[in-house]
Amino acid sequence: MNARNAYDTLLAHSRASADIASALNLLSWDQQVMLPPAAHAGRAGQIGALTAILHRRACDPALGDWLAACEGSDLTRDAASPEAANIRELRRDYDQAVKIPESLAVALAQAASLGQRAWELARKENDFNAFAPHLSTLLDLSRQKAEVLGYAGEAYDALLDLFEPGETVAGVAPILAELRDAATDILAAIADAPPPAPLPAGPYPAAGQAALLAQVTARLGLPRTASRLDVSTHPFSTLIGPGDARITTRFDEGDFTKAFFGAVHETGHALYSLGHAGPAHYGTPMGEAASFAVHESQSRLWENQVARSLPFWEFMLPLAAEQFPQLAGCTPEAVFRAVGATHPGLIRVDADETTYNPHIVLRFELELALIRKDLAVADLPGAWNEKSQAILGLTPPDNALGCLQDVHWSTGAFGYFPTYSLGNIYAACLFEAAGQAIPDLSARLAAGDFAPLLAWLGTAIHEKGRLLRPRALVAAATGRTPTAGPLVRHLRAKAAAIYGI
Repeated sequence: MNARNAYDTLLAHSRASADIASALNLLSWDQQVMLPPAAHAGRAGQIGALTAILHRRACDPALGDWLAACEGSDLTRDAASPEAANIRELRRDYDQAVKIPESLAVALAQAASLGQRAWELARKENDFNAFAPHLSTLLDLSRQKAEVLGYAGEAYDALLDLFEPGETVAGVAPILAELRDAATDILAAIADAPPPAPLPAGPYPAAGQAALLAQVTARLGLPRTASRLDVSTHPFSTLIGPGDARITTRFDEGDFTKAFFGAVHETGHALYSLGHAGPAHYGTPMGEAASFAVHESQSRLWENQVARSLPFWEFMLPLAAEQFPQLAGCTPEAVFRAVGATHPGLIRVDADETTYNPHIVLRFELELALIRKDLAVADLPGAWNEKSQAILGLTPPDNALGCLQDVHWSTGAFGYFPTYSLGNIYAACLFEAAGQAIPDLSARLAAGDFAPLLAWLGTAIHEKGRLLRPRALVAAATGRTPTAGPLVRHLRAKAAAIYGI
């Protein structure tokens, strides 16, 4: 078989696997949004069965033969070509997959399905002991996964690399520390400044919130014919397949901003997914996200750099006031200050921009200790409370507001949390570059014209898929190596605008 035939066969196999993965994604979405309570045990078996099929396809020895026929051929001569990127990334995926026994892959999938349901119930009942056995199982399986994958530094590196290729504990720990210290400095600088006035009190009826979310998501560019918005315990976004991006949020009638910014955040994810998963590249690495941090950069950019800006509220406030008359007396400046204010709190997903990254530091340090076996599962609640007090200055009153608040560990996603802060960094880098490329960007946002920004992101990031590794992708888009500098500048400038420091 010549290289071109091998490549075509390779992509056909990859696309067929993507169709199966789409069904798996739909099962997972349904479990979090619509599944009847009595169906969870059966759903775990269904997810396990499809996972086994996908794993066998990912480990098929024929893949190795097709890849070998492509490597070193004319298809890889230009390293920046889509063909070369597909071959390189499919090799990475194959080499990882063949290291993981099918029994381990299925066990992880089933444990994640059962663990997520156990977490939902445990969080609702504030019952850590009910979730602890599931967490222990997921940790044990994740350590096994790290060992079979292999690593040069430590086990956590192997897990982190699955979410963020090339990143290690040694690489992300200093970045997280820099962001934690920057947050500490900003909090100290605004400590004596009067806080902005809060938004008017509710109620903000859920029906009105849903109507407003439909308006803002469509205005940002999310096509209604290719998406839907639902309610779930933990807001998320998932791509089922081409033209099918699902997002969720949750409503609080006392505070419309929770659902609002949650939906904008998930819209950023969905726009990215739809931007690289078109028919031409679907089912291949060129039709997939570069990494979890790059994915997060898109959601955080729309949520923070755009939707928490003054120009955005110059456009959005009249629309919001149509749904909620109590906002009619507000000015865009007042809303900007209110939604950008710093309010140290216990809940990560409700955290403001300044205190968000310390939340990631808290989780990173704890999950690292769990993987290293420096921290026992039984001791997690106490360790969480101690570290929360040390890092956030707050101690949770119960585990539902502490170590049970996030879904990630219930699905075995150890190594995921650092990608949130890396995503914040990439978002700030990209928005700075977008402002240089679109000189009238602020005026466009104030007019509700988000198309130029979406188009720039589409060309610079979305359409690239996995053409480049994350840091290289952001560097190519911005013209400079990504650092925490733009994010720290953004946070300081916002604090200065809101608090007058």
